[in-house]
Amino acid sequence: MRDEAVTVAEVAADQQTATRIDQIDVNEIMAAIPHRFPMLMIDRMVEIELGQQATGIKNVTVNEPFFQGHFPQRPVMPGVLIIEAMAQTAATLVVLTLGESARGKLVYFMTIEDAKFRRPVGPGDQLRIHVDKQRQRNTVWKFRGVARVDGVSVAEATFSAMIMS
Repeated sequence: MRDEAVTVAEVAADQQTATRIDQIDVNEIMAAIPHRFPMLMIDRMVEIELGQQATGIKNVTVNEPFFQGHFPQRPVMPGVLIIEAMAQTAATLVVLTLGESARGKLVYFMTIEDAKFRRPVGPGDQLRIHVDKQRQRNTVWKFRGVARVDGVSVAEATFSAMIMS
């Protein structure tokens, strides 16, 4: 296992032998997926098992642009953005798993099923978004995601996505 963050290129080069990555930072996430502020919903990824599972981390701050209107008196992170954070964690895992063959491709939602929101997420919370691959067929991947704050589930969903050129 590695102690330092690795680059997407290193992962591609080591894909034959490496199956786990300790963590990657926001720069490596941005190298893997095209999302940028204000739509980049994950700050870091940890406990990555290529082709299987990963955990994305989102530090929720009062400065998030969506809090201006959702809701000014009681800031709540929109549930759809929590699901988006799950999707970005999964998309980054897919790109890390496929290496250079996935460079420049986009990962699009196909389905969202069984989404449940358990409690509000607000400023000061740290979302830990765990995604598990359920199956993969060609360019379609299906995942189960659970978002937690302080170990307590705040949202969950099953979703699938397709890799497009």
